[in-house]
Amino acid sequence: MSTASNGSWRIFRGDGLARPVTMPPAPPWRRFIPQDGTTAPLPYLIAQEHADVVNAALHLRRPLLVTGPAGTGKSSLARAVAHELSLGELLRWPVNSRSSVQDALYQYDAIGRLRETTLSRDRGDTEPSIGTFIRLGPLGTALAPAGTPRALLVDEMDKGDVDLPNDLLTVFEEGVFEIPELARLPEEMATVDVLTADHRGTVAVAQGRVQCVEFPVVVITSNGERDFPPAFLRRCIRLDLPVPDEDRLRAIVSAHLGDGALLEVDDLLQAFLRRRAPGELATDQLLNAVFLRAGGVDLDAEGLLDAVLHQLTGSL
Repeated sequence: MSTASNGSWRIFRGDGLARPVTMPPAPPWRRFIPQDGTTAPLPYLIAQEHADVVNAALHLRRPLLVTGPAGTGKSSLARAVAHELSLGELLRWPVNSRSSVQDALYQYDAIGRLRETTLSRDRGDTEPSIGTFIRLGPLGTALAPAGTPRALLVDEMDKGDVDLPNDLLTVFEEGVFEIPELARLPEEMATVDVLTADHRGTVAVAQGRVQCVEFPVVVITSNGERDFPPAFLRRCIRLDLPVPDEDRLRAIVSAHLGDGALLEVDDLLQAFLRRRAPGELATDQLLNAVFLRAGGVDLDAEGLLDAVLHQLTGSL
């Protein structure tokens, strides 16, 4: 393309003048509603030896602990597994320093229930069910009984509290948890419908006990920022994803952007390989550069390549 030569790719010009513009097509990995009506994720390439580790976790019904530098496809692996196994929408639990197993299992809006119950009494209406104020979290929804297992991504576990892995041991080992607010209900109210994390309806909970029929497909990612306790590691199947080599990078570019994108990628690929060190550049940064080049952007322009292939570690 030659759009860069006349600057037509510059939809923002920084001249303070308002003008109507047509947004260019987004990269495939930044399209939130598929343009062709399908829900298939982007292609995911994985070496056979790594796919075998995934299969081992599936057969053993154990969580898959995936480690590796940023940009090696840890989170994308969970989406690929959920898609290939037709497990429905991927449940996602993004872990941070405030995350707790309790919140991932369920949340109870006691204040909302008190308010709605008082209003219903004042109006003479039937009081709302307690299940209206209980929503299962991503982990709780994954453990809810269903005909087929659900897929759950526990993203960046190493960002959580140091006790979080130990708090998960019983849940992962037994596949069951209790909702005390429901367990205390009288016998005639033993079964309650509660909301799910995916906002797709309700599940029936009997006597406050949620017990999985099939252990969910659990993918846990870690950037290696902290070690996990041996008891937790013993209950997981571990997979360490390496940074892709040059041949795999070319295959990834082709899978996401088509074979045509490989025609003028050599200089970008070599620049990426020169700058890359573990944790410093991610594969999606290379895809960003190739996408811009294919759209006519002059990535040889001063500072632009540095902006796209900026290091992920160190000071800004």
